[in-house]
Amino acid sequence: MIVGGVMSGTSADGIDVALVRVSGKDEDIRFDLIRHSHSEYPVAVREALLDLMNAHSAKVADISRMNFLLGELYADAVKSALRKAKTKKMDLVGCHGQTIYHQGEREKFLDAQISCTWQLGEGAVLAARLGTNVVSDFRPADMAAGGKGAPLVPFLDYIVYRDKKRGRILQNLGGIGNLTAIRAGASLDDLLAFDTGPANMVIDACMERLYGERFDRDGNIAASGEVLHGSLSHALRHPYFKSRPPKTAGREEFGREFVDDFIDSCGSARKQDVVATATALTAKSIGDALRRFVVKQGRYSDYIVAGGGAKNRTLMKMLKDEITPMGLSVVSSQEFGVPAQAKEAIAFALLAYQTWHRRPSNVPSATGAKKPAILGKISYA
Repeated sequence: MIVGGVMSGTSADGIDVALVRVSGKDEDIRFDLIRHSHSEYPVAVREALLDLMNAHSAKVADISRMNFLLGELYADAVKSALRKAKTKKMDLVGCHGQTIYHQGEREKFLDAQISCTWQLGEGAVLAARLGTNVVSDFRPADMAAGGKGAPLVPFLDYIVYRDKKRGRILQNLGGIGNLTAIRAGASLDDLLAFDTGPANMVIDACMERLYGERFDRDGNIAASGEVLHGSLSHALRHPYFKSRPPKTAGREEFGREFVDDFIDSCGSARKQDVVATATALTAKSIGDALRRFVVKQGRYSDYIVAGGGAKNRTLMKMLKDEITPMGLSVVSSQEFGVPAQAKEAIAFALLAYQTWHRRPSNVPSATGAKKPAILGKISYA
């Protein structure tokens, strides 16, 4: 079966499409990546999306309109990937959608305790434009089973990276950082996975505010600055970093208000020092998470990095400084046949494949769910 996986992450920097040939079932799934393609959001769409992620000012009508617009944009991105792959054959699409709000913890709402999530990108539009059945909206089924709806990538991590003799830690560096720890010989029910905090999100926000750029290409700006250790310590006092897994983070924790406070704490420092400190925040928070919650629980050999942040040389150098003393070797997911930027899109292709065959694909030990769940909703072409 050929499945198209569609992913747009918390950075809202664009759309990743992975065309994947999938066979097998559950832990014995096999896949081959046919093509990966990335499309940037139009500038106006990205700006509107970032505005919609501010729950205090977002308008319901605009959210509804964006839901349908993203369905169109996702369809265009998939068509582009098919053209580049010189094929029209595709049996199914798995689309994560664009998260605009995620509250993994239960909070009081009216007379109930509610956790909730909201991803935009109308599956019915995508199915109609492509003439292909679509699985979308993956998080709610896990949350209905008592989970936090994230992370969902551990299913792919286990399929690709498990090893009978080597413990491995998989780190994704998207807008938010998340990791999966797989001990040597572990079963799918015995994974540790959680969001570590911001990866590119705070760095990108500082770049936009201070330089008018979407991101720090290759980490060049950070490399020219110096870390402001007082501001770094201030940022690391955020309660999320000390809370125990399972846990999930997003713009609700590390979005506009966090960035405002972070930049204010840097005072009159040079712009490049602010970016260097934001980069150090990502590396240090990941290092702290590993020391606090992971390496004490088992023996690990490999630290495998994916996501857009893997291209940031300064971030990778800072991460290696954190990781190497733990006895971990840092490698790219590319070495395992999974391109860094394509990983999450591949993951949602596999999750859709599982759903189409009525098989669960959440990992309760990672999300906190009480039971396995079949994820997503199906829109028929």
